Amino acid sequence: MKHTPTPAASTGLAALEAQLAQDLDLLELPAKPWVPTRMHEGAPVRDVVVIGAGMCGLAAIAKLVLTGITNVVAYDAAPAGLEGPWVTFARMQTLRSPKTLNGPSLGLPQLTFRAWFTAQWGVEAWRSLDKIPKGKWMDYLVWYRKVLGLPVRNSVRMIGLAPVGDLIAIDIEGAETGRVLSRRLVLATGRSGLGGFAVPDFLNGIDRAYWAHSADDIDFDALKGKRVAVIGAGASSMDNAATALEAGAGSVDMLIRRKEMPRINKLTGIGSPGVVLGMHQLPDAWKWKFFDYTALTQTPPPRSSTLRVSRHANARFFLDCGIVAVKEDAGSLLVETTQGPMRYDFLIAATGFSNDFNGRPEFAAIAPHIRTWSDSRYTQEMGPPRAGMSDAPDLGPAFEFRERVPGSCPMLSHIHCFNDAAMLTHGKVSGDIPAVSAGADRLVRGIAASLFAEDVETHFANLIAYDTPELLGDEWVDSTPLLQKEAAL
Repeated sequence: MKHTPTPAASTGLAALEAQLAQDLDLLELPAKPWVPTRMHEGAPVRDVVVIGAGMCGLAAIAKLVLTGITNVVAYDAAPAGLEGPWVTFARMQTLRSPKTLNGPSLGLPQLTFRAWFTAQWGVEAWRSLDKIPKGKWMDYLVWYRKVLGLPVRNSVRMIGLAPVGDLIAIDIEGAETGRVLSRRLVLATGRSGLGGFAVPDFLNGIDRAYWAHSADDIDFDALKGKRVAVIGAGASSMDNAATALEAGAGSVDMLIRRKEMPRINKLTGIGSPGVVLGMHQLPDAWKWKFFDYTALTQTPPPRSSTLRVSRHANARFFLDCGIVAVKEDAGSLLVETTQGPMRYDFLIAATGFSNDFNGRPEFAAIAPHIRTWSDSRYTQEMGPPRAGMSDAPDLGPAFEFRERVPGSCPMLSHIHCFNDAAMLTHGKVSGDIPAVSAGADRLVRGIAASLFAEDVETHFANLIAYDTPELLGDEWVDSTPLLQKEAAL
């Protein structure tokens, strides 16, 4: 459904922004800056640097600023307005989450998507809205950044890390190039977390002219008239298949290893504040049990996404169709499957992401030292090991990394994993819309507490030095001398 701004849209948005400003003023937000300034050899030191300015990065830096931690900056490799997946490799038409979720609003009603949307298109348009168009969500995030005045720098990529005393040196390139020193680092790096694309072994060595990962920048127009295969049955599989079909692909086959399509979104069924606030407090065996079960049952693609594929006569679904091998043959791909050989011009691997941070050069200084669940938390009594869970990072209460060998990389305790890789330790609070505000609150509470403790001597010195009087000395008269006179009477 297309939403055309009404003549009063700009007025409505201005009124919303004025109400938000008033709410912040009433709550005394942002809090007064309280973190002592640091310098290192004449160079300024940031209190926190956030890598990534998608939804999670924005929520994190907004919560930092509102908490009075203002000497902060977020860097994103993408140009402004293209942060995150929403208008790049996310090929769905609408978000999958219910429109009513609070998202990154941080408990501020005027900062919700609903308030932003209604201010421009009205209550009736909101009522008629089914799911949020992904472009509208991106527009909302752009407004979120603007209305809060968040310190975000675009087209800047982190290329390396190194310890400098008790600080973290962050090497960057792009629109800004050089080295930034910071006391804390937050990795708000989205679905790719700390790793990258999860690519099946059978695609190793296959020319990239014949295949792409679902998160690649795919030229779908080039697939017109072509025979296309899509691996998987998840949401991204459907979105990429539908996009290929809509671009005129000759045929699209969904190659699905499972014998049946997953149909029930289990975690959605138990969504509650209890899950958000309680999951990370559970014993490890219970955390494993929850996420092992949901990984086993899998999350189904949305009904609308699946119908978007199946409405095309040239789309086919092959269930119980595992891929045995892929090879280049006569200018195409010969795909050996459990259902027999199939031939395609192009293949899209909707195979997700991995936590294998050893393949990312920017993490080279920390990757060997990061403790994972397989190092310390997983035990055989929990059940069979599962890829994507066993290699998940073992994080502290504020999403901070822990060392595999104590003392081997002290700066890890100052680096916070606020992305999808945190799910096993913290629950789904750092990658999806429903609970991102709770995740940002948990993250910033931990950072604020650690910064305060680290500067405790300065804060105590400030306590002693504070000398602004409440009383000026003329507010009372000391009556003690009258006691002797009264006693003599």
